[in-house]
This record gives sequence, C-alpha cells and structure tokens, in this order.
Amino acid sequence: MSDLITARIRAHATKLNLPHLAASLEQLTARADRDKMGYLDFLDLVLEEETGVRDGRRFRTALRLSKLPHHKTLDDFDFAFQPDLDVRKVKDLAALSFIETKANAAFLGPPGVGKTHLAVGLAVAACRAGFSVYFTSLDDMVRQLKEAEAHGRLAIKMRTYLKPSVLVVDEVGYQPLERAEANLVFQVISRRYETGSILLTSNKTFSEWGQVFGDDVLATAILDRLLHHCEVISINGPSYRLKNRLTAIEGGTSMA
Repeated sequence: MSDLITARIRAHATKLNLPHLAASLEQLTARADRDKMGYLDFLDLVLEEETGVRDGRRFRTALRLSKLPHHKTLDDFDFAFQPDLDVRKVKDLAALSFIETKANAAFLGPPGVGKTHLAVGLAVAACRAGFSVYFTSLDDMVRQLKEAEAHGRLAIKMRTYLKPSVLVVDEVGYQPLERAEANLVFQVISRRYETGSILLTSNKTFSEWGQVFGDDVLATAILDRLLHHCEVISINGPSYRLKNRLTAIEGGTSMA
C-alpha cells in the first residue's frame, strides 16, 4: 500500500470518526496479508475492530457515570456460599429482559449476604449491554433531593434518578425516614413506574417498610408501584464479611 493511499485512508478515517482504523491501519493490513483475506473479510475485520473499540469505550463511560461502588460481576459472586439462593432467578435477571420491560428487581436479606454485589453485578451487565445506570444508597438519594428542594432545584435533581434505564437503590431500611423524606422517595418510585427499572437492596422485609417510611399508607403506595412488576429474591444465608473476618482471625491465631 502506497504512502499516498495510506495517508488518504487515515484522513478519511479521521473525518468519519474511526480512530482505531486511523491508528491501526498497518497492523490491520498486515493481518489481512498474513491471513490472505478477501475484500469483504478485510472490511468485516475493520468494522469489527472499530465496533469493539467503540463498545469498550462506551462501556467504560457507562461505568464511570453509573457511580457504582465497585465493578464486581456476577461471575465474581460465590454462589456456593449461599446454597439457599435461587441461582436460576439471578441468571434469569442477568438476561436483562426485566430492563427492557421496565420491570424491577429486589434483593432482601440481612447485612453481608451479597445483596449489593448481586445488584452491582446486574448493573455492570446492564452497562455492558448499553443501558444507562445510576447507583445510590437510599439515604444519599434522600439527602440529595432534600438539599435540592431547599434550593429550589428539586425538578432538576429529580432527573438524576428518573433518566437512567436502571436506578440502583442500595440499603433501603438501614435508617428510618421522616414523612417528608419518604414522600420524596415515593415521587421517584411513582415517576419511574413502568418507565424505568429499579434494582434495590434492603435488610427489611416488605412488611417492615411501614417502619422504614414512617407511614403504613405511604409504604403501601410505594410497594404497590414497586412490586407490580418485580422479581424478589431473598437471601437468608451467612455473612461474607463475617466469613472473611473469621478467616483472618483464625489465620492470625494459627500463626501465633
């Protein structure tokens, strides 16, 4: 390939916003020569490489914007440590059809059993599939909304929680809410109803949500919208954090 043609291809690639082709032209043509590719095979290779680079860039951007606390996947989850967990239900959720249908998913159980890990794992899969995701704890969401309301910016801030395809709400029930705070949560749940998915984790059973939201009627209204299209997975096994702590203690003891 002549220098003139190479320069022209790079210029066209740059204008067409194909940076990988512009940067990797020699490697791609060398591979085509080595594998004796036909024209269509080479064109397929170029487009596949460019698509892969773009998908990777989009995925990394989606992860950054999601505010996820970590990027652990479902493959990192130790299902053997939670034998009572319905793995089939988790794998069904991992197909992400619940996001396409604007449905919800809830992980319930005591602290340390892996609820957040499962929610994050699904969120990472959603990012990879091209869905927008935003992660927040319930307490932080309420604090952000209260602050925005006090400054007359509630409608603007509400978009943070309404716009993503998937809103992950972690740690529902760790702190009871005042009625005004619970009403802000109701607004988010109500406005996302059948328009976007919610992934939540809670250490409380749904029968205890009246205590969480300080009002049985308001809690019922929230649950009515949340559970209408929702997969609920309960985890009642041992704590991963306690397991790791005991392992560290036993290791230290054995070394003494």
